[in-house]
Order: sequence, then structure tokens, then C-alpha cells
Amino acid sequence: MASLREINAPIAEDINAFRKIFRETVRSRVPLLDLIMRYILKTKGKQMRPMFVMYSAGILGKINETTYRAATMIELMHTATLVHDDVVDDSFQRRGRFSVNYLWKNKIAVLAGDFLLSRGMLLALENKDYHLLEIISKAVKDMSEGELLQLEKARKLDISEDVYYEIIRKKTAALLASSMATGAASVTDDETLISKMHSIGENAGMAFQIRDDLFDLQGGNDSGKPTGIDIKEKKMTLPLIFLLQQSSRSEKRKIINIVKNDNENPEKVSWLIEQIRKSGGFDYSIKKMEEFNDKALDMLDSLPDNTYRHYMKKLIEYNVERKK
Repeated sequence: MASLREINAPIAEDINAFRKIFRETVRSRVPLLDLIMRYILKTKGKQMRPMFVMYSAGILGKINETTYRAATMIELMHTATLVHDDVVDDSFQRRGRFSVNYLWKNKIAVLAGDFLLSRGMLLALENKDYHLLEIISKAVKDMSEGELLQLEKARKLDISEDVYYEIIRKKTAALLASSMATGAASVTDDETLISKMHSIGENAGMAFQIRDDLFDLQGGNDSGKPTGIDIKEKKMTLPLIFLLQQSSRSEKRKIINIVKNDNENPEKVSWLIEQIRKSGGFDYSIKKMEEFNDKALDMLDSLPDNTYRHYMKKLIEYNVERKK
């Protein structure tokens, strides 16, 4: 598997150009807000979504200033949702560092997230990038609906496999889909091509989320051990849904009771993870992840064959082969 640094190499200069715009966009004359923004910049992760923006544009045309703004808007939205998610989940850490809400409390964290969202909208309006704003606004709507649907289902734990796919399509895949669609829209007006890029991103995003769900239950994260955080948060992910589908009525009651009432008990959570393994839940989830990923790659193969497409394929493959 190629490393992320190798995959990034052909667009390194473009990523640097995007980062410059991003840094300038999040500056504020309000000292507290500027302090928070500088802290966020220090804790930025892999910034994979801007890479998807760049490669999508490169496949269909020439990467340009509009592409850099598209990547900036995507990253602003992504960062805002992470800040807001930490508030919703009451998380105290993000990528090994204290979260914004832990350091500055929830009210300030929500306002900081709002600032990031507004900066993205203003960047689009100032440059008349209305077509990009439309794509990104739809993604924000989908992500909000996905989060609320997941919270609603966490109450009764009555989630089916189809509902699970709907949640991750909205909550996770929508962002990757909009990354690729905005990249395409920055270089072409062809709605068919933009729509195809959106579909590729959506399928790659579905695979990405299933990979994350497997990390939580199988290990492969920084610690190398399963954490069961999804169970503690009463999130019904695909491996657990598969176990329930294979279980008798009495077994289902026991499983649901653990998720509802004993999700903080390490022994019972470990037992549940072992039952998922025995049921074939991990193998089934891997199979579904690969199906979504293969669909993304098949559609990618129908696009112009150039260096950018070659590296986009590596990036999509990295999504499911990564170890954390």
C-alpha cells in the first residue's frame, strides 16, 4: 500500500496553496477566536478531503484557484462538523489533543464551529462560487440529518442494515462525495461528470465508514486494540447489526441489554465483540466495505486516464487499507 505522503506527492504544491488560503480564511480580529483557530490549525489531521478535491479536478481539467477555494470550503465545513461533533458526543480529545469544547467549554466551541461554517459560506459568496456552495450546503444538510437519524435510532436500537447505510451515506459519505463533486465543479460545468464524481465519492465514503467501524471493534487504531467506543455510545454499526440478524430472540435481548445497560462493562463489551467475531460479522462487514470500494473504483475507471486518476485510485484504496 502506498503511503499518504507518496499519494500526496503529485499535488504537494496545490495542497500548500490550499493551506495558505485556509490559514488566511480562519484568521480573526477577535483574540479568543484567533487563539482557537490557531489551536485548530495545529491539530489538523491528514487533510485527505482536500486531496480528493485536487485529484477530482486534475482528472477532469486543470487545478486552479477555484479548486483551492473548493478544498478550503470543504475543510472549513469538515473542521466545523468535528468541533460540533465533539460537543454533541461530549468528547474531551480530538486526535490525541484536548478538544475545543474541553478547553473552552461547549458554548464557545459551538460558536467557533459556526464561525468556520460562516467563513466557508462567505468565501464562496465573495468569489461568486455559487455552484460550489450549493454542493457543500446539500452535504451539510445530509450530515445533520444523518447525525439526527443516528441519535434517534440509538434510543430504541431498532436499526436495520438499510437504515445503517442511510445513516453513513448522510453522515460520512456525503462529505467525501461533496469533496469530489466540488473538485470536479471547479474545472467543468458538465453535470454528468460532476454527478459521477459525487457517486464515486459516496461509495468510497461508505467504505471509509465501515473501515472505521471495524477499527473500533477489531483494533487497528493507535493502540492496536478494539475500543468498543461505538458500543459505549450505543451506535449500531454493521458488524453488530449482522450479529443481531443471526441471533435468536433471547440472544437479541441479551445483546440489546448489554448495549443499553452494560455498555461501560469491559468484560461484557469484550464478550459482545467476541460474539460478533464468531458470527462472521467482521467478515461480512469487510465484504460490504470491499463492494462499495470496488464500485467506486469501477466508476473511476470510466474517467479520463491520466496521472491524477492513477493517484486517485491509490487514495481510494488507502481509505480501506489504512491501519488507523
